[in-house]
Amino acid sequence: MALSPNSSTSRWFQLAAVIALAGVFLFPLWQITLEAAQFPGGLQMHIWINKVSGSDKHIVKNINILNHYIGMQAIHPESIPELKYFPFVAYGMMALGLLGIWINKVWYYGFWFLLLATLGALGIYDFYLWLYDYGHNLDPKAPIKVPGMSYMPPLLGEKDLLNFYVKSYPHFGGGALGLAVVLGFASFWAKWKFNKMQ
Repeated sequence: MALSPNSSTSRWFQLAAVIALAGVFLFPLWQITLEAAQFPGGLQMHIWINKVSGSDKHIVKNINILNHYIGMQAIHPESIPELKYFPFVAYGMMALGLLGIWINKVWYYGFWFLLLATLGALGIYDFYLWLYDYGHNLDPKAPIKVPGMSYMPPLLGEKDLLNFYVKSYPHFGGGALGLAVVLGFASFWAKWKFNKMQ
C-alpha cells in the first residue's frame, strides 16, 4: 500500500482495532461443547469476558450436577475474579487505543500492539491454568472414581472424557480479540513504513 505524506492509514487501522476489541463484549471468547448420547445436540458452555453462559439458561447448573459425580469442582461464575476485572482491562485497552489515534506515533502503535498481544497471551495462559485445576483438583470422596483419570478439557481441540466427547475452540469474541491484535500490528507497520518514506 502506497502511503501519501498526509496519510491517515495508521489511524484508521487503530480505530478498526479498537472497534474489533469491543467485540469481546458482544460475543463469547471461548466455547466448550460436551457431546454424549444422552444429550442430543450437546451441551455448550460459553466463556465470556464477564460471565459464563451456554446453550440454555441452566447450562452451568447441569454441568455442575454432572461434575459432582466425578469429583470436579462446581463452576460458580460469580466467584471467578477474572470475570470481574478482565472487562476493565479491555476498557483500558480500548481507551489507550483511542489515545493512540491522537498521539499517532510509531512507538505508541508498537507499544499498544505488544501490550494487547501480551495481555491476550496471558489471558489464554490463565484460562489454561483454570482448566488444569478444574480437571485435576478432584474431590477424593466423589461417587465415581477412576484411578489415574483426570478430566481437564482441552484448551484447544477435542478429546474423549469418559462418555463425553469434548470440543474447545475460540468463539467470535476470541476471534475479535485476535483481529484487534492483527489490526494493531497493521497500524504500527503502516506508521513505520510511512515514516521511512519521509
